[in-house]
Amino acid sequence: MPGEVDSTETELYIFDVASHQPKRINVAAFKNQTLTLWSKDASKDNFKGKYYINYWLGNSQEFYMARSSRDLKRIDLIAVNINGTHRVLVEERMNVYIDIRKPKLIAGGKQFIHWSQRDGWGHFYLYDISGKLINQITRGEYNCNEILAYNESTGTLYFQANGLEKDIDPYYNFLYAVNKNGGAPKLLTPGNYDHQIESNEYGNYFIDNFSRVNTVPQSNLYSTSGQLIMKLEEADLSQLFAAGYKFPEPFKVKAGDGITDLYGVMYKPFDFDSTKTYPLIEYVYPGPQTESVNKSFGRSMDRLDRLAQMGFIVISVGNRGGHPARSKWYHTYGYGNLRDYGLEDKKVAAEQLADRYSFIDVNRVGITGHSGGGFMSTAAMLVYPDFFKVAVSGAGNHENNIYNRWWSERHHGVQEQITEKGDTTFIYNINKNSELAKNLKGKLLIVTGDVDNNVHPANSIRMVDALIKANKRFDFVLLPGQAHSFGNMTEYFFWKMADYFAEHLLGESKMHEVDIMEMNREKPLTR
Repeated sequence: MPGEVDSTETELYIFDVASHQPKRINVAAFKNQTLTLWSKDASKDNFKGKYYINYWLGNSQEFYMARSSRDLKRIDLIAVNINGTHRVLVEERMNVYIDIRKPKLIAGGKQFIHWSQRDGWGHFYLYDISGKLINQITRGEYNCNEILAYNESTGTLYFQANGLEKDIDPYYNFLYAVNKNGGAPKLLTPGNYDHQIESNEYGNYFIDNFSRVNTVPQSNLYSTSGQLIMKLEEADLSQLFAAGYKFPEPFKVKAGDGITDLYGVMYKPFDFDSTKTYPLIEYVYPGPQTESVNKSFGRSMDRLDRLAQMGFIVISVGNRGGHPARSKWYHTYGYGNLRDYGLEDKKVAAEQLADRYSFIDVNRVGITGHSGGGFMSTAAMLVYPDFFKVAVSGAGNHENNIYNRWWSERHHGVQEQITEKGDTTFIYNINKNSELAKNLKGKLLIVTGDVDNNVHPANSIRMVDALIKANKRFDFVLLPGQAHSFGNMTEYFFWKMADYFAEHLLGESKMHEVDIMEMNREKPLTR
């Protein structure tokens, strides 16, 4: 659990295949440290007959791995020799938690490409195998992602990145080429779309699957020179449109600071009438490991387009402290304030949209989410009780002191203290939703599965206990036998949520009806 006096201590052993004997390798540097082993990139050399051999990242004498402190503010890239010695290649240090990725070995193992956020953005750096920095390969206010391929003969790195193309949603993914010595990256997948890239085994061809939430998906085949080899396919959505489907609409607003751009998607009823006014429902997920905003065409998060058909405007929008694919500042905005950090942005986003569009009723705002979104939607009702009127909160981690350590300590922070005697202890303190139970004014529905294997049901039960002790009226649904995703009761949960918002935002109560007729009308498909 977060904040426990001691956590797992990871040890490293090398086993001799012939003798079956282990040898412990002492790589200790931090208390409660974690170790990350990397494997070589898959290639034809990994396959021996019908077996796949998972080689370590390195050579026959040493391998490379990461060593992280418990607070994740210190991460070392180390080389471990089979004789038991080790050496530090790269030290990463920061005042918030650090992310790290597997290095890319090049030049016959004499050099490696290292990914780091040391300048505030995710970029690539070239090192020799002794740990000497040769040069920074990429630089600027954008984020580099996965290395797709590397051409040894030309020294060209093919990588995915977002945020480099101006006046385009900074979350859209693109493919670029750049020389290991640096320079301006060359764009290989032009077009104002989100590009999902897959390369062949040798990295000389790639397939670009591209779309936005409001465009028809397409696929093209390119060479790594950027040449279009052939157009592969364009999806046929004619039957979808014939059934009445309409694309959702991307939008951009400002964060609570009035400066930072936030990006979202709006879902409307297919029979939308601009002369009417509609309640607004926000679907939320705070991150920080991701944001709940679709970027490419596909099924919406938690059936948002379906919820809109009940007579709502439904939006999902990012928040400071959300997605890691922007700056390190944006990603870690909520560090040390894991309950409240994203709430202001959700509120001001709704206010800006209501000012922009007369069909949005800012006095009827609901909020919903699952897991971290369940936690966030309840927190919104308690921090801004006069603004958010209704919430449906699913499987929320309302008390992050009883959620798992890797998420809570990583994103909120744990303080390491070393005494004069050299003893190391950890201090952890985090705000909880239950502490604000007395603030509830609106309608709140809390839902959890009783065998949730991710967010323990005690999170919801403690929230329920606090609301009862605060003498609040609220609603609670326990889904028997259901884990974190609600399993075969997902559809029941959707209609319970739809009814709850319809009753309290539209004034359309179905309390007198026992049967959920919408579910009873559904028939299984037959062949």
